Amino acid sequence: MSETLGGRSFVVGFYLLIVAITGAVGAVLGTAGPGDLTAVELLGLVELQPTPLGLAVYGMVTVGLALGVPLALVVVVSRRAGAERAGENT
Repeated sequence: MSETLGGRSFVVGFYLLIVAITGAVGAVLGTAGPGDLTAVELLGLVELQPTPLGLAVYGMVTVGLALGVPLALVVVVSRRAGAERAGENT
């Protein structure tokens, strides 16, 4: 049971929870936010209107990338370090 709730699965679950909360907050802001919101650009590629869906997508993608990229780097580095400690060359 400790393997199910520990380590990587906990971190990934917490990451998904944060991204989901960000989407919910974006949807609330799109619904109940000020009426003078302007469109936002997602990564400079896509313009999203300040609708509940648009702000939810914007928040989820930006927070997902901002947390996901460093998380992925930590996973790669920890696997390489573990392989080196075990005597493997990667």
